[in-house]
Amino acid sequence: MLKLQTETQTNMPTTIKTGSATITSFGAAEGVTGSKHLLEIGGKKLLLDCGLFQGNRKLSRELNSHFPPQVLAVDAVILSHAHIDHSGALPSLIKAGFTNPIYSTAATRDLCEIMLEDAAYIQEQDARFLAKKESPAPEPIYTAENAAEAMQHFITKDYNTWFEPVEGVKVRFIEAGHILGSTQVEIEYQENGATKRLGFTGDLGRKGLPILKDPAQLTNLDVLITESTYALREHDDLLTIEDELLAVVEKTAKRGGKIIIPAFSVERTQEIVYVLHQLRVEGRLKFDLPIYVDSPLAVNATEVFKKHRDDYDSKTYADFMEKGEGPFTMNGLVYIRDAEKSKALNQLNYPMIIISASGMCEAGRILHHLRNNISDPKNTVLIVGFQAENTLGRRLVDKLPEVKIFGIPVVRKCEVVVLNAFSGHAGASELFNNVKNSGAKKVFCVHGEPTSTAGFVEKIQNELHLEAQVLHTGETTTI
Repeated sequence: MLKLQTETQTNMPTTIKTGSATITSFGAAEGVTGSKHLLEIGGKKLLLDCGLFQGNRKLSRELNSHFPPQVLAVDAVILSHAHIDHSGALPSLIKAGFTNPIYSTAATRDLCEIMLEDAAYIQEQDARFLAKKESPAPEPIYTAENAAEAMQHFITKDYNTWFEPVEGVKVRFIEAGHILGSTQVEIEYQENGATKRLGFTGDLGRKGLPILKDPAQLTNLDVLITESTYALREHDDLLTIEDELLAVVEKTAKRGGKIIIPAFSVERTQEIVYVLHQLRVEGRLKFDLPIYVDSPLAVNATEVFKKHRDDYDSKTYADFMEKGEGPFTMNGLVYIRDAEKSKALNQLNYPMIIISASGMCEAGRILHHLRNNISDPKNTVLIVGFQAENTLGRRLVDKLPEVKIFGIPVVRKCEVVVLNAFSGHAGASELFNNVKNSGAKKVFCVHGEPTSTAGFVEKIQNELHLEAQVLHTGETTTI
């Protein structure tokens, strides 16, 4: 068994001559979840990310219940960040017999510890629920024991520090600016006597996001594997975040309603709290309404954020840390772990803000808040993140008059507001410029819905005159 360890390696490792490298995607190809990209270089195999599929429950469970044999045979996992669609299948990999290292930053490792435990709990709960309907009773995809064992395989690395996960292949983590600890991955190896450089964006963030450092630019690449989530869409200006959030809060509070915010427990929740704190400090948030962060995972994640203050951007330091304040505490802000206290919120009928997981409204306490509140026209559901196809969050964004929650139809009368400015993904121009400035001659597009990814490939071909293609699931391509 590998021991949890942290390494700082400054010496450049040696490289060996290899043949042509290949890439095969087993997730987040022609879609946005289940990220798994297999690199084969000189007979060595690296897996970029190992995420769970999300969305349609029956299909996702089927996809998450097994691994292709090629994935099980990898020599190491290189993990870009802790979001479940990128890390959530690691316990399944361990359950299937994987015994090799998982490389990440320290913050990613700490976030994975709480997120994988939470994901295991959800798998176990789902299995118990399905046992009432199916015979024989299904087993959970993985357990808390599998999640705990996965953590023993983590080896953490500093940003901008080369290491050698397998002989002849050098890797280093570059700031991605997407969530705490998130990285782009830079890879160097020898091919026919020449050095080749490959980059993987993971999920690329945006400049100016609250709390986080800005994403760095990968340069001098030969090949780039890029996400394409918002490749054809621009976000609202980040400068509008405070004004837009304040407008939603004031409008809803004036009519006596609640603001229900489905938010990912990691990053999005902390960003919203940060902006609300800013509005309080500036004296602009005049309504004295309580703010509830109703998610045990979000509470735990916030503690991880407090631990990794070196990963904050300079503005967060200037606004809070240098003044001896914390960006995640303020009067009227309540963090809720207890389930009974969570249920009690739905018995209260005065203005409040409830921030609860999951971000795509597919599981967790947010489902109870939506079921109890979306039929009241006084209330607002505020969407602040990407909503994949076939999720409840997507159906709310589409403003369907009726949605199913826990399998029961619920009439939607509440207002639904989407604030794209909060997105943690790079928008169209940011993604395009990242490709343009990378120096890459060949580009592979992943992690986007089919229209977005195909449109991005066409744009790269037409405007940058580069070789670009969509990666298709299970299809092996020479790099």
